[in-house]
Amino acid sequence: MRIDRVEPSRHKRGRVLVFLADGACLKITEQELLDFGLRAGDELDDGNLERLKAAAGVSNVKAAAADLIGKRAMSRAALEKKLREKGASEAEARYAAEWLEAIGAIDDGDYAVLLAQHCARQGYGPRRVQEKLREKGVPRELWEDALAALPDPAQTIDAFLRGKLREQAMDEREKKRLCDALLRRGFSWGDVKAGLARLGAEAAEE
Repeated sequence: MRIDRVEPSRHKRGRVLVFLADGACLKITEQELLDFGLRAGDELDDGNLERLKAAAGVSNVKAAAADLIGKRAMSRAALEKKLREKGASEAEARYAAEWLEAIGAIDDGDYAVLLAQHCARQGYGPRRVQEKLREKGVPRELWEDALAALPDPAQTIDAFLRGKLREQAMDEREKKRLCDALLRRGFSWGDVKAGLARLGAEAAEE
């Protein structure tokens, strides 16, 4: 296959466009351009053409992966899933994730702690954090350290109850409503019960 022309991309830095005689356009990086020594007018046999396409595919997936994690943090599993949704093969997605992991751009342990802390700032308890860790594809063996980074549930529960009640009295109906809300947020019944008891004791002292 003959190369008609080779041009730098006008939209993406470091990207090169290789136009082939059959009308196809390969998007490659400058590294592939150097590795394959490509120039306009060159003839690519079937073997070199397939190797170039494979190399270009890997480079494009790596670029897409770097772009994704540049926008928001995510787990390795979530990144691979997102890349496959964008058309990458399972092998390409795995290779790109391994590359980012090797250079320290993604770290599931760090991500798990950040996710847990984010959930805690939103007022969620340990059980909801576990749901999020599972949902985001964080390996189960990393959950313990992430949960250990959470603040004391008692502090979060007390802040929630004070914020909801302010100066209002807490009758049985209100107590049930608050209890249900805390349970939905992922706190255990024991922690919720203790929080309500502390609030009741404070009210009695006043």
